[in-house]
Amino acid sequence: MRRNNNLNSMLISALLCSIGIVIPIISPIKITMEPASFTLASHVAIFIAMFISPATAVFVAFGTSLGFLLAGFPIVIVLRAASHFVFATAGALYLKKFPNSMQSFKSSQLYSLFIGIIHGVCEVLVVLPFYFGNSMASGYYAKGFVVSVVILVGFGTVVHSMVDFYLAQAIWKPVTKAVKMPREASAN
Repeated sequence: MRRNNNLNSMLISALLCSIGIVIPIISPIKITMEPASFTLASHVAIFIAMFISPATAVFVAFGTSLGFLLAGFPIVIVLRAASHFVFATAGALYLKKFPNSMQSFKSSQLYSLFIGIIHGVCEVLVVLPFYFGNSMASGYYAKGFVVSVVILVGFGTVVHSMVDFYLAQAIWKPVTKAVKMPREASAN
């Protein structure tokens, strides 16, 4: 039984990694607010992985960042994707300890905001050395630090994260009713 559960977890992790790699590459829904852009649903696979387990979240976060690297995205984008490891790990550990965080709309939105803030701070921290090292696109400098980094990357990431979290939750709930999930995932 345990072996089947491990195999299910590995297969689900691999599928989520695949989805997390493919969405940013083929998604037609990209919101551009020069100089930043946001791809709708690009974090959904990571959020679903967080709902399953910390190990799945870590695997999918690293897998999707590797996908950005292999797809030839600029290094700042790859490192922003790699920073997802932080919010994915923190979020999954929190859900493991407090599985009822997703039971009501209010508690799930507070959780989403908490994760979104961690997500936004991490992405800002990744962008800072590139910004101050004068290695960003000229649009970042034309808009200035506060608009480009704090508002677009920081606040924009929080909003984007919360939208993707909501999408992941909307997918997760019916899927768990239709598909047998690994034991760790059933608590959420």
